[in-house]
Amino acid sequence: MSKKKVIFSWSGGKDSTLCLHHLLQNNEYEVCYLLTSVNGNNKRVSLHGIHQTLIEAQSQSIGIPLKIVYVFEGNNEEYEKQMHEVLMQVKSEGIEMVVYGDIFLEDLRQYRVDNLAKIEMKALFPLWRKNTMQLVLEFIELNYKTVLCCVNDAYLNKNDVGKEITRQLIDNLPLDVDACGENGEYHSFCYAGPIFKKPIKIILGEKIHKPLELKFQTPDSNNKTTTGFWYNEIDLKK
Repeated sequence: MSKKKVIFSWSGGKDSTLCLHHLLQNNEYEVCYLLTSVNGNNKRVSLHGIHQTLIEAQSQSIGIPLKIVYVFEGNNEEYEKQMHEVLMQVKSEGIEMVVYGDIFLEDLRQYRVDNLAKIEMKALFPLWRKNTMQLVLEFIELNYKTVLCCVNDAYLNKNDVGKEITRQLIDNLPLDVDACGENGEYHSFCYAGPIFKKPIKIILGEKIHKPLELKFQTPDSNNKTTTGFWYNEIDLKK
């Protein structure tokens, strides 16, 4: 039986990496492309600020070609239009499914499913509803290497961004931080491990705090108020 062709939604972080790790071991699917949304103005991943060159290095090391969705204005209407154009291109190649590493955000899952339905494509969520502590510990035990590239300042701080994800780091996370950062408490960049043919050599640079553009923020369900995010600049080592 022929494998189902899929395109994989790729952020470059640990959840994407672990999800792809599982998928590549599943003989039912053929991962034809990685799919990443990038800010077209600064060539950085919209989600966490990692530069496009780093995502390209991951794609090259993994051995799966990359499809990039460029967004310039940063609104949902433009994002959906550009995403649909890229997906229609791969659909013409016989790809009818997009794979996501989401774990438990219901609204985000439904948003993805609804938008794919508009172009008659389907979504697959291999990590859905799995225990986040078990997932991150599996990731560590598989000997993947990753650093925190972005943290929410309501939960973590300047000292945390740039740290390696280890068992000790996970054990020392505040109690209101999800083990996988699934609520946006932190984002990561993976640079080595089983799915990479060779490690990506990186250099950690400046730590930068970027405040939210909104002047007034309301506390979240944990009574925490986000004022901005800490980023660690990451470059390829030459």
